[in-house]
Amino acid sequence: MSPRIPGRDGRLRTNMYALLAVLLSQPPTHATLQVLRNIRPGREVEAGALGPCWADLRAASVKYTCAQLDEEFHRLFIGLGRGEVIPYGSWYLSGHLMDKPLARLRGDLAVLGIERRPENRESEDHAASLCETMALISDPVASVPRERLRMFFLDHLATWMLRFFRDMQAAPSACFYRAVGRTGEAFMQREEQTL
Repeated sequence: MSPRIPGRDGRLRTNMYALLAVLLSQPPTHATLQVLRNIRPGREVEAGALGPCWADLRAASVKYTCAQLDEEFHRLFIGLGRGEVIPYGSWYLSGHLMDKPLARLRGDLAVLGIERRPENRESEDHAASLCETMALISDPVASVPRERLRMFFLDHLATWMLRFFRDMQAAPSACFYRAVGRTGEAFMQREEQTL
């Protein structure tokens, strides 16, 4: 999934989730940094709590190189045994990887007709995978009823993602990803209020 500028086409929710999915799935590429450097969010974003977050994210995208971001990404999310932040819902909800929250998520994904791509090595409860799923099901083309979208968010993201984004901001190695964490936190808070 390629990152898009939020709000540009009036699909803020879908675009925000798609961008978060990209930033959480791999270190930012040069193309991703270019998108972030050119962000000019619409009035809806600038007027709300996301406005200052976008300014921080844009500034961070200019400050760091791809090589620096690769190192930061690996320290934060991969590490030698484990990263500073564990990006899995099961970890946050049960203290274990591949636990009951993942089984419940897989059941709900099956109802939606969504399957994990064979080449994807991460489990479905990875933060990037959940953001990608929300981008897919919030896209107006998908025609997923708003209530089902809301329930999926409440059951599988609202239960832990705010803590994840706050932990990301507090991680010792977070520099660029501190701005990503602030943006993710503000967006999750917005979703809780508007979805």
